[in-house]
Amino acid sequence: MKKLSVLLLAGLSCAALLFGCGKKEESPAEETTSAAVQETPESVPVETESETATQEANEEVPPEEGMVRSTLTNEWISGDIADQRPIAVMVPNDSSALPHYSLSRADILYECPVEARITRLMAVFKDWDRDDMDRIGNVRSCRDYFVYWSFEWDAVYFHFGGPFYIAPVIEQKSTNNVTGANYGGTGKKGVYGNAYYRTSDRKAPQNAYLSAKGANEAMDKLGISKTYRGDYYKPDHFKFAPESRPNTLEQYQNSFSASKIDMAKTYTVSKTSFEYNADDGLYYRFEYGKPHVDARFDNKQLAFKNVLIQFAYQEVRDDNGYLSFQVHDTKRDGYYFTNGRGIHVNWKKTADYEPTKFYDDNGNEIELNTGKTMICIVKDGDTFGYDE
Repeated sequence: MKKLSVLLLAGLSCAALLFGCGKKEESPAEETTSAAVQETPESVPVETESETATQEANEEVPPEEGMVRSTLTNEWISGDIADQRPIAVMVPNDSSALPHYSLSRADILYECPVEARITRLMAVFKDWDRDDMDRIGNVRSCRDYFVYWSFEWDAVYFHFGGPFYIAPVIEQKSTNNVTGANYGGTGKKGVYGNAYYRTSDRKAPQNAYLSAKGANEAMDKLGISKTYRGDYYKPDHFKFAPESRPNTLEQYQNSFSASKIDMAKTYTVSKTSFEYNADDGLYYRFEYGKPHVDARFDNKQLAFKNVLIQFAYQEVRDDNGYLSFQVHDTKRDGYYFTNGRGIHVNWKKTADYEPTKFYDDNGNEIELNTGKTMICIVKDGDTFGYDE
């Protein structure tokens, strides 16, 4: 197991992209090689720029009429939901909250500590308005830094109350939230308890769930737009590689093999980890020593095409251990994993509704691969491990 620390990144800043090898000059001996073993131009097919352009253009022909590319995953989705706002749902991640429901349907999943080393999740769903989305969560209280990440997708934010620290961001006029309880003792914006229901298969507070029906009812009741708001929605978020030319990370001199990503040094309670499956090219998520599964959809294990680790400045707010993370910054460290490899990256987020952008060490925006993305936010100076 190898370990990486944000404190050890100075040597990575000068890493350069490899743009390909120059043509080797043939020696006289090579020139006299038998014709029987020589490769002629006809025997070595070379893909021309026009062929590549044609192939990439063909990728933009939808498999069914009216389909469009999702700005969250680059996957094809129905054009009927192209302008539908995602929902972002706060999900507890302590062991008593397991199993989770419907998280395999999330397009983006965030994980970040909330008190000490206990983490919480935020699941972002684009295609949420479905009959089978009848048990989502469970749902717990808000932390303000998660709200800022939900802004990036112009998502409607669903939570169950929260400490008084959330009031400034929740009370913003632009914030669309639905809470099942008052927050900070006095907060009332977005309160609509009927959006949620409680089950009898576990004890409160871990038994509150959201449904698509409840989400629709709440947004109608509170007058929340279900379609993107022009003043806030930023469609230019992730940059995706063409599916015919996936990002293997092999073009980076500083890339490294990563068959397993181990977050146990920083997420010491959940001991989150990811294992790469070369057969389907996905990273499978584990926590508490077991596969992280979706109890609503056949106990399907959560899996991601892209895994981003995002270092951020953290402070402890009070004696209760409530944390604060800096979500706006001009340059912070991170790592990007896909297709069994990883590279060091930098990230920035310049305003509330601006997306978090990720760049390689040459300052170029990285290309993610089509599929779901996991984003792990960790404290500056923390470490994680990986296996080659």
